[in-house]
Amino acid sequence: MGRYRKFEEDFRQGAVRLVLETGKPVVRQVAKARREQNGVDAPLSESERAELDRLRKENTELRMQRVRMRSVALWVDEAMGR
Repeated sequence: MGRYRKFEEDFRQGAVRLVLETGKPVVRQVAKARREQNGVDAPLSESERAELDRLRKENTELRMQRVRMRSVALWVDEAMGR
């Protein structure tokens, strides 16, 4: 059995038409449906929690890199007399 489910063409066309007509991204609709199904305050699974922690750490590191790059740019501007 394949990894992905097979959908009939009319189902796919209907899904595309629904997204285009509502103008809302699919991701938001799926997230909304999951919240409604599981309850707004449903706890995160272990894998979701691990992913959230990883992304938070990555976000912190990216912010620090941005600060370092700005500092270097300011230092270079000052050294060049700009």
